[in-house]
Amino acid sequence: MATPSLTASPHASPASQPRSDTKPGLLTVIMFFAVLAMGLLFTAYSLMHDVHEMGAQLTTWTPFLLLGVALLIALGFEFVNGFHDTANAVATVIYTNSLPPQFAVVWSGFFNFLGVLLSSGAVAFGIIALLPVELILQVGSSAGFAMIFALLIAAILWNLGTWWLGLPASSSHTLIGSIIGVGVANALMHGRDGTSGVDWSQAIKIGYALLLSPLIGFAFAALLLLALRAFVKNRALYKAPKGDTPPPWWIRGMLIATCTGVSFAHGSNDGQKGMGLIMLILVGTLPMAYALNRTMPADQSLQFAAVAQVTQVALVKAAPQPAPSDSRATLSTYVRTKEATPELVPALAAITGHIGEEVKSYGSLAAVPAEAVGNVRNDMYLTSETIRLMDKGKVGNFDADTQGKLQLFKQQIDNATRFIPLWVKIAVAIALGLGTMVGWRRIVVTVGEKIGKTHLTYAQGASAETVAMLTIGAADMFGLPVSTTHVLSSGVAGTMVANGGGLQMKTIRNLLMAWVLTLPAAILLSGSLYWLFTQLF
Repeated sequence: MATPSLTASPHASPASQPRSDTKPGLLTVIMFFAVLAMGLLFTAYSLMHDVHEMGAQLTTWTPFLLLGVALLIALGFEFVNGFHDTANAVATVIYTNSLPPQFAVVWSGFFNFLGVLLSSGAVAFGIIALLPVELILQVGSSAGFAMIFALLIAAILWNLGTWWLGLPASSSHTLIGSIIGVGVANALMHGRDGTSGVDWSQAIKIGYALLLSPLIGFAFAALLLLALRAFVKNRALYKAPKGDTPPPWWIRGMLIATCTGVSFAHGSNDGQKGMGLIMLILVGTLPMAYALNRTMPADQSLQFAAVAQVTQVALVKAAPQPAPSDSRATLSTYVRTKEATPELVPALAAITGHIGEEVKSYGSLAAVPAEAVGNVRNDMYLTSETIRLMDKGKVGNFDADTQGKLQLFKQQIDNATRFIPLWVKIAVAIALGLGTMVGWRRIVVTVGEKIGKTHLTYAQGASAETVAMLTIGAADMFGLPVSTTHVLSSGVAGTMVANGGGLQMKTIRNLLMAWVLTLPAAILLSGSLYWLFTQLF
């Protein structure tokens, strides 16, 4: 027997709309600000503790002032990201009366918090790879701070603008557009072609993930709904809520479970973007504490030096000609231009040997003196990026043994430089989790009422949430940033089409316009801010 589709307008019965206008109680407000204050105090304490452990003598408070401003802006981005993106996760449970609105956002915020804490970190460093190499190597300079401030402020402004209009635009698109804008502006300001300021291969890889994820959300959510209608004949599953009545317990459990999964996946994916930028800020302002993973045991450091030595020997054997006078400049030029020269492999061999000798002479990464940390870290970054790009471009024509040694050495370098302290995860988790609990109503109303012509049914909500949860979780495993907003909104649209209810084309046009404009608007905004800040700093 065919399951009837819902045809009543969502505006036909006021009782069918969830109560999203209730204000939080006094206790909730007190707890919110208490957690916020504890998060800021914990961040400040962790910073001071790490610096004290280094035994560094402070001669000026200027770096800490810049660091404080940069951290507040970065955490502000995650806070805005929370109430901008995570509204999508709670829209389905709110519009199916599975959870009360206030409880739903607290529940979602908690699992966003857990998602950030348990994230892998792969997405964080994938985002950093998009930034111009010369700015990463000089992130503590005025140009480095101009880069950080420009891209974060641009992302926050666009997110706030689209939130105010109730448009579920993508925070991932916004941040990546801001990064590209800084890269293009930096290249143009140095008299180069604007396209040379961005790692376009990495940008294209991320672009495919952002482009395909909403298509996956639309198609698979529609298919899942059709499969449910074919195999699950319970009529209640395909009906809209009546008044404030919650769904049957098993449907309610399924909707809460998928909301929980989307919230966790959102935290584990989107939270990493802020973590990556915060690590960049920390490396630039306090390299003695954060440029190298000082928790690496001494025996691993000795192993690191040994791997560097055998890798250098293999590279010298592959290219026995003398190294250039400035090997670092050779690697920097290659990483920026992707154009290999005969000097590339000898330069890589020289820097590899130099890194190994330095680590061996100090005995461990923790023993590297503060004044040498920045140079050691930059050498490691250049070497890792060079190996990555050479492998991708099939440069060198190495035999299997040499290629294996190069990849092992790159892994050792990444272990030494690509790390995220626990306190950074906690700070981002608190910012994202608390952001979930405010400002969510505008986006929730758009997702719940304005995408389709009919009220969201239980099956539609579960289908959209399930596909979003699995898509974002898979992207996190592969280190790809995707948009929770795009995946879930597209999933809801897909279920509306599959259910025969139709779409509100005015909303769809506005959504598509926001999605299309996000990248160019963020590029223009961040590029302009970067130019302005470089003139001011």
